[in-house]
Amino acid sequence: MSITPESVGVLLESSDFGDRLRAVNQIRQLEPSIGFKLIQVAIQDSNPRVRYAAVSQLSTLGQQDLPQVATILRERLRDEETDVQAAAADSIGALQLTEVFDDLQQLYHTTSEWLVKFSIVATLGELGDNRAFGLLEEALKSDNELLQTAAIGSLGELGDDRAIQLLIPFATNPDWQIRYRVVQALAHLDHATGQATLETLAQDDMEQVAQEARNYLKK
Repeated sequence: MSITPESVGVLLESSDFGDRLRAVNQIRQLEPSIGFKLIQVAIQDSNPRVRYAAVSQLSTLGQQDLPQVATILRERLRDEETDVQAAAADSIGALQLTEVFDDLQQLYHTTSEWLVKFSIVATLGELGDNRAFGLLEEALKSDNELLQTAAIGSLGELGDDRAIQLLIPFATNPDWQIRYRVVQALAHLDHATGQATLETLAQDDMEQVAQEARNYLKK
């Protein structure tokens, strides 16, 4: 049976959440303009898994109407389900909706959910708003290493050379995965101090870190 807007619409009205979830997945096969209209139905679904799947798709379908999507995602940042809030943060970054930055920052400071904090920090680099620098600096001081790692990555993506002095202390972190992320972050920042740190990391005891640094130094 072929997938049509009508068949997807029927599934979205089903009492079985499995059907509704299947409908969200089928929306990927429709024209984006049609899919965007249908996905808005799923975003209001009573089941959090359906809402999560729908909000996640906004990272691509949202290009159809960015102002409307900004409003939708602001609302989903206040969703009762943690996963949906995290998906909303991801989509905000993917679509570079800088007008929603204040909402992301407020949620970071009010939520107790580490997953939501992680998603916000991880998406700020992609968001590309320099106002995020202070929030990322704050996340670097967290006692949660996953948050620290996400902040390191986002500081690199943000491309603000002020990050170099924040990143250098992590170049000697005992966790090689953090050192690896430092290499990737410094590679985005064009500064002699960062290059010197990359040269040091090219001699790292962990081969994965050393090789990554050498790869960037060759460019």
